[in-house]
Order: sequence, then C-alpha cells, then structure tokens
Amino acid sequence: MCGIVGLLVKKPSLRHQLGALMVPMLTGMTERGPDSAGLAVYTAPVSEGRRKLSLYSGEHAVDWSELLGRVRHAFAETHEIATQEIAAHGNQAVLTTAADADAVVSWLKRHAPGVAVLSVGQSIDLYKDVGAPADIARRYRFSELHGTHLVGHTRMATESAVTPAHAHPFTAGRDFCLVHNGSLSNPHLVRKHLEPLGIEFETDNDTEAACRFFEWRLREGDDLEQAVERGFSQLDGFFTFLMGTDQELLIVRDAFACKPAVVAETDDYVAIASEFRSLAHLPDIGQASLFEPKPEEIYSWRI
Repeated sequence: MCGIVGLLVKKPSLRHQLGALMVPMLTGMTERGPDSAGLAVYTAPVSEGRRKLSLYSGEHAVDWSELLGRVRHAFAETHEIATQEIAAHGNQAVLTTAADADAVVSWLKRHAPGVAVLSVGQSIDLYKDVGAPADIARRYRFSELHGTHLVGHTRMATESAVTPAHAHPFTAGRDFCLVHNGSLSNPHLVRKHLEPLGIEFETDNDTEAACRFFEWRLREGDDLEQAVERGFSQLDGFFTFLMGTDQELLIVRDAFACKPAVVAETDDYVAIASEFRSLAHLPDIGQASLFEPKPEEIYSWRI
C-alpha cells in the first residue's frame, strides 16, 4: 500500500503556491506510506541546450561547490564555466549544465560515485529520501517549491528494500517520472526482455520495471499514451500509475482498478490523490469536479 499525489496548476498566479498546496496532500498519505517519500516538480525550463541534473548524496558528505568546480574543469574545453551552476539543498542539489547530459552523468559515475543522479531534464527537479513524509517535506523545503505541476509518492515497502533508490518517483529519459501504488507480478520478465535492448536497471523494485518499459517505448517513438496502451498487455499486476512529463500529468489504473485514486478538477487546478482526505484542504474543493478514474482508461492534462 502506497500513496500517490499529483497537482497541476492551470492558473499562472497560483504556481508560486504549488509546494504549499502540495505538502498537506503528501503528508495526508503518511498512513499509506510511512517509510519513504519523494516528489518531482516541474519548473520553468532552463534555456535550450542546457539540462538540469538532480543529485543526491545520502549520508555521504559532499562539498557541492567543490564538485561544481571539478565539473567545470572537466568540461571547460567545450563549455564556458558560467554554463555550469549548482543549487544545493543539504544532501540534494540541482546541477545545471550546457555540457552533454549523458557525458556528465558518466563523469559523475566515475569521479563522484557517492552521488546519485535522480533525474535529468530541462524542467524536472526530483527529491526522494527515506523517513516520514512530513520530515522529508521539511528537509527539502517542499512548501517553498513553485512550478506548473508535480508528482509525489509515499511508500510502504512490500517487495524491496527501504532505501532512497527504491523510493519513488522513478525516472527515465528526460523530464519523465512515474509513481506507482500497487504491485507487478512480472517485473523480472520485463527486465529480462529489456536488458538485452540496452535498458539499464538500478534497483530490483517492481515499479522500476514499469518505468523502464515506458522508457523503451518512448525511445522507440511512442508518445506517452501509446506507451501506456502497450503496457496494458505487458505489465501484469495491480497498479495505479501517475506519470509526469514537462508538459503533461497522466494517470491510469489497471483493469481491476482495485488501487484507489480520486481526481478533483477546477478552473484553477487538477489534483490527484489516493484518498480524498489529501485533497480536502485545496481552495474551492467544494466546487471541484470529482471522479474516480475508470479501469484502463487514460486521463491526461497538459499545462
């Protein structure tokens, strides 16, 4: 049992409140997921040719300024120093670079093995850690976040370890993330199919199998809805998937729809949670259109 939350703000004047509106949604799902939590927030994109990398150091003490200096030195021949920036939030940081993102990720794996890359994109910033959702929200100042939309999760581990790597959201490619309430029965078969195709896995979490499946389909040219349609026949088990891209928020449930989800939509926002109690504080919730997503029906909203 886990908790999912999503929020897309339609009204530009509310986007600076995105984090403040979200925190009660996330903490409202604590009973559904007390061991870890995470959040992907989509902000105004960095300029063309630049990418953001969300980094996590866990218990490893990292001097982020020193790491930035090393990155600048490593890529100085091809990019100006000013194109490399870093914003630190304790054991999490967002590195912005004009260098090739894949090259930077490879460099970090070789030269900063204690630093994990959580996400890559022009808009996405990602935070996830172990502990109570309220503690994580305070640790990373979620209430101060702003942007267009977000995807959040609280986890109750049932099939793999409680670690930051196993926490949600999972990411793949650029500006894509996924959270999951439920369990898949065939993640090892999915993995066996994808690894020979060059898809790399970082954990044994069943949710990562779904994330990597969609990564493969997007790489093959599907749009997100086409990838999800293919997933109905390839991903066996129970699921409510909530996904984000830089332009979209999407939710889908399996054929039995046994994992709960409720959507509230107004002229100002679209809010999604596993239970209504995480939506009750939202402005004008009494006037919102409320519904439960139907089985194997894809619902998406664009910014």
